[in-house]
Amino acid sequence: MQRRRFLSTLAAAPFVHTASKAAPKRPNVVMFMTDDHGAWATGAYGCAGMRTPNIDELARTGARFDRAFACTPVCSPSRMTWMTGKIPSVHGVQDWLRPEDSFEPTTRRWLEGHTPYSQILAANGYNLGMCGKWHMGEDDKAQYGFRYWATVPGGGGPYRNVEFVKNGQKTKLSEFKTDSVGDCALEFLEQSKRDPFYLLVPFYAPHTPFDFQPEAYRAPYNDATFSCFPPDRMHDWQNPGLKTHHGNRKSMQSYSALITGADANVGRVLRKLEQMGVRGDTTVVFTADQGWNAGHHGVWGKGNGTWPFNMYDESIRVPLIWNHPGRIRGGQTPRQMVSSYDYFPTLMDHLGIKAAPDAKRMGRSYAGVLRGQKTAWQNRLFFEYSFVRGVRTENLKLVRRTKEWPSEFYDLEHDPGEKKNLIGDPSYASQIASLDKEMAAWFTRAGAPEIESWRGTTSQNLTKYSR
Repeated sequence: MQRRRFLSTLAAAPFVHTASKAAPKRPNVVMFMTDDHGAWATGAYGCAGMRTPNIDELARTGARFDRAFACTPVCSPSRMTWMTGKIPSVHGVQDWLRPEDSFEPTTRRWLEGHTPYSQILAANGYNLGMCGKWHMGEDDKAQYGFRYWATVPGGGGPYRNVEFVKNGQKTKLSEFKTDSVGDCALEFLEQSKRDPFYLLVPFYAPHTPFDFQPEAYRAPYNDATFSCFPPDRMHDWQNPGLKTHHGNRKSMQSYSALITGADANVGRVLRKLEQMGVRGDTTVVFTADQGWNAGHHGVWGKGNGTWPFNMYDESIRVPLIWNHPGRIRGGQTPRQMVSSYDYFPTLMDHLGIKAAPDAKRMGRSYAGVLRGQKTAWQNRLFFEYSFVRGVRTENLKLVRRTKEWPSEFYDLEHDPGEKKNLIGDPSYASQIASLDKEMAAWFTRAGAPEIESWRGTTSQNLTKYSR
């Protein structure tokens, strides 16, 4: 059955939109989010060996941001930023949530006290569904405006024959977890034929473990060369728990197959929208919670793929595609550098909804870019994780760590691979000083403490690396 589903997806892919009725003032939205998916690992972003026909078609016919980044290179705090527009030291989740903080009896709602965009959408008449990975506390319970809720509590876990909690009831769905996420997304759409809807589809893939992928999703990679996976020497700071993936062909095939499985389910949802006659009324967003290194810089993993944590571009750069035929011009590759904290204001602007102002939201709306308008934009992005903060300009990146660890500075114009740390080079002293000043001012404006006091903003049970 899995093979038939996959083959039918390939036969229909890439998905091609046909005309439907005129779009309403406020469109529906489907937001897809993969997990641990670097932008590099997508056909539309240059990896010819990665089978992602549906995502690639969204990019071809929509706006593909080539310089989109997550504020944090790890899942829970990153997802909190996507939802709230606030950075980790302000929303209070500094690292991934352990089971006791995510879904066990001691869990709590980490979004409490903040206003996620879902709450605002619900108040403005949207019907909301969430199908997939939550990992922001009380994972098994519908929250903040969502009416439909289907998830496997926690951030990872196996991919085969897992138990979902769907609207409060435990149930087993498809054999493959990614297909189960797709099944639930289709069920939500079946129930959403009148109200404007917002469907969040956060896949677990391609997050580890690499325990199972249906053969149909693995088959395209049986003879692959995996040229997008750099064979660099292992980094001296490599997280030992991920060392076995270096140069491991099985890991490369598994990672790729998980991405292809997610792409196949993107295609299923897009075809359902077309069958319902609402594709022309629906904005589709595709992104990832944060990036991933698969040999890049000699690292397997994301920000916590090394100790101390890293801020390499591959850890934080994500695919970001906005697609809406008739509303968003196809074939765009905007040059603006955008962050996950920009999603909240952009979504509100795109939908024409006014959210109550909050000085702790640091993002800017790039909806004007989607509308084809000239938009003033300074290309500066700021990043944060336990022990580490960073700022990136067009061609420079400064990474500052707490006093226990070395800092880094890269001239990206001459060293796009971030191979030569120039933090001690006197010829860059004035630029480093300027970025230090800019970074300190930005984090102060956001309400963040000094970097040495980062622990003071959270009460979660931090991972062993963060203690």
